[in-house]
Amino acid sequence: MTIIRTPDPAEATGAWAEGYAGDLRELGYVPSHTRVMAVNPQAQRAFEDLTGAIAQSIGLRLYELVTLAAAGALRSQACRLAHGRKSRTVFDDAQLERIALDYHAAGLSELEVTAMELAERISRDSTALTEQDTQRLRDLGLTDRQIVDVVLAAAARNYFSRALHALAVPPDVPPDLPDSLREALLTGM
Repeated sequence: MTIIRTPDPAEATGAWAEGYAGDLRELGYVPSHTRVMAVNPQAQRAFEDLTGAIAQSIGLRLYELVTLAAAGALRSQACRLAHGRKSRTVFDDAQLERIALDYHAAGLSELEVTAMELAERISRDSTALTEQDTQRLRDLGLTDRQIVDVVLAAAARNYFSRALHALAVPPDVPPDLPDSLREALLTGM
């Protein structure tokens, strides 16, 4: 359990109330990570602006795949569960379960699999990457901007997941996440 003190949603004021309001509307509850990150709302907004700018060029589908792969490599239960839920807007539950358990056998495109492999490698040892790793994305049709954004998506997930780990933020299980999908997201890490 995190040592960071945060108000309950009903008691929140100022920046906390603003941070909580969106999650209450969208999710019906305020996740632990929102509570902790509301301590520095400027940093949270900057992170949201960054991820929004990244997803613009690569699209939500590829952004979420890269995010799921990076979160899995980092063993971030919080991010796998949260982005598993978000990914339900671009994948049906059956395919998302297959992606979570083995994305190589989930009917994804070669580009999507390559981007997920790169995200895992970035998350495990970014110093081992070479230009051939990103050249592969170019060979599969990505522009320079899109290559940068795939890498930034993985790196951003590293930033956020590692911050949650370091602050001992407990993962939340979204209440609308089916049990089989939750298990796949956590097993496939």
